Amino acid sequence: MKRKLMYLAGLILVSCSFTSCELLSGNCEVCALVSRDSYGNFLSSEAETEYCDEELLAIKAIGPVTTGGVTTGYECN
Repeated sequence: MKRKLMYLAGLILVSCSFTSCELLSGNCEVCALVSRDSYGNFLSSEAETEYCDEELLAIKAIGPVTTGGVTTGYECN
C-alpha cells in the first residue's frame, strides 16, 4: 500500500512539473497574436498562450508584419 502511495505522489509531482512553467522558471509570459489597424486600434486577437524560456525568446524575436494597413504581431504580458 505504501508503495502505491509513493508512486502516486511521484506521478503527481512529475505531472505538475511538466504542466507549469512557473514551477520550472520565473521567465514566463502570456502572449497573443494581435492585429491592429494603421491607427493602432485593436482589430482581432488569437487566444492567449503561456510561453517560457526558449519559446518566449522565439516569440519575441518574431517581428510584426504589416499587410494592407493591418499590422499583426505578438503582444506579451
